Amino acid sequence: MLYAAVGSAIAYSVFTVGSKGGCLGVVSETGFLDENGVATDVNPTCVSLTLGPSPLVYVAFGAVVFVAIGRVLTRADSESVAFRILDRASFVIVIAAAAAIVVSQVWFGLIPLDGIGGTGTYLWPFPFASGDVQTGSMTGP
Repeated sequence: MLYAAVGSAIAYSVFTVGSKGGCLGVVSETGFLDENGVATDVNPTCVSLTLGPSPLVYVAFGAVVFVAIGRVLTRADSESVAFRILDRASFVIVIAAAAAIVVSQVWFGLIPLDGIGGTGTYLWPFPFASGDVQTGSMTGP
């Protein structure tokens, strides 16, 4: 079970990272163009999104390990029952890690870059992952 927990934590740490970014406009020879191609005096907004692992997933892995060990110590009448409890805990940890990786990567991929600098609410795939948004102005000609 500990191998499954450590392996799942490492896999979760490796595969739950990502970044994407872009600018909502371009620089032309006369100035700036917004995302619709209209000339503007305002610098277009550039957005950078970063995805990373959530500490809550590691806490969940640890909770499953400690609960399983507690159940083995208090409820296991035989060795086969103890192994069954530990095998189920391993299965739960591996499935939780795989689900967290898939949900966080799909959710992150579906976050649109356009409009982040303006109004609106963007939800991160909490508690499966955490993220960071940075916005700034495009530098000009």
